[in-house]
Amino acid sequence: MRTISRVFIIGNGVAGAENQCIGLVRALGLSHRQTLYRVIRPQGDINKRLQWLPVSLHKKLANVRKLISKDSLPTQIAGRGQRLIPLPAERQVVSDIPEADAKHIATLACEAFAKDGPSLVVASGRDTISISSSIKQLAPEYVFAVQIQHPRSRLNRFDLVITPRHDYYPLTPEGQKQIPWLLRRLITPHTPPERHMILTVGALHQADSNALKDAASTWHDELAPLRRPLLVVNVGGPAGHCRYGTDLALELTALLLNIIPTCGSIRVSFSRRTPCKVSDIIRKELGNHPKVHIWNGEGPNPHMGHLAFADAFVITADSVSMLSEACSTGWC
Repeated sequence: MRTISRVFIIGNGVAGAENQCIGLVRALGLSHRQTLYRVIRPQGDINKRLQWLPVSLHKKLANVRKLISKDSLPTQIAGRGQRLIPLPAERQVVSDIPEADAKHIATLACEAFAKDGPSLVVASGRDTISISSSIKQLAPEYVFAVQIQHPRSRLNRFDLVITPRHDYYPLTPEGQKQIPWLLRRLITPHTPPERHMILTVGALHQADSNALKDAASTWHDELAPLRRPLLVVNVGGPAGHCRYGTDLALELTALLLNIIPTCGSIRVSFSRRTPCKVSDIIRKELGNHPKVHIWNGEGPNPHMGHLAFADAFVITADSVSMLSEACSTGWC
């Protein structure tokens, strides 16, 4: 049997999704063979409203828009007698991570197979489904395609699908009771797991025992001297059914103020998705307390260090990944 020669990770720019891919590849011992590619959507204020579209259609609409405005600079509408002012160009995000192109990656996989053996494709997130399935279609004999998170339809496009067990909760008797009869046909998946599926409890991640040992060594000087017990608070952002407003921030700060007397130290971290109205309230209420340290987002991210040293966690419910990482430490 030939071993895996290359690993192509297809990401979507979301840390929780990409970390699942990287964590799987790390567990397989193939990190030294991985290359991360990323599905890139058109940028700009208008495009933010089109995130619900399939990536391919979103790009086509963006290209049409560029062609229409190709020969003229966009301008603001001015009143009578006012000068037209050119609108600023849409901000483009520059990244050193190459864009995921199915044809290019399939070609690389074919070349690698001739020299060293088959390639592994690992993808996670809705935006990556069309890319990873296209690679498999273009190079079926040369790649083994793994899709993390349920693709919702046509599972036979992939060699393996890894998805959390809670995706199948709507099919359980308890789940059926909570879903109105008229809506049951709209909830996916419709059928039990197929043979080429693996169900996980929670989400895949990188926080294995070796990673925690490395983090404990790296962050020892900063975190080891802290008074115990150490409570780590991870605040995420709006996602799906999790709404973020001032009520959540006030509820969380009230909870933390109530338990501060029982803690030696508290470390608070925010996600890139955390709304300012939430983080501002938490900083105002807790930022000056001698037991509390709030990471300001500068310098190395202490997340892995927090996982290695924490005695307890408070984690917002929007991120299954953060919850899964905390559970892997053995303290939950």
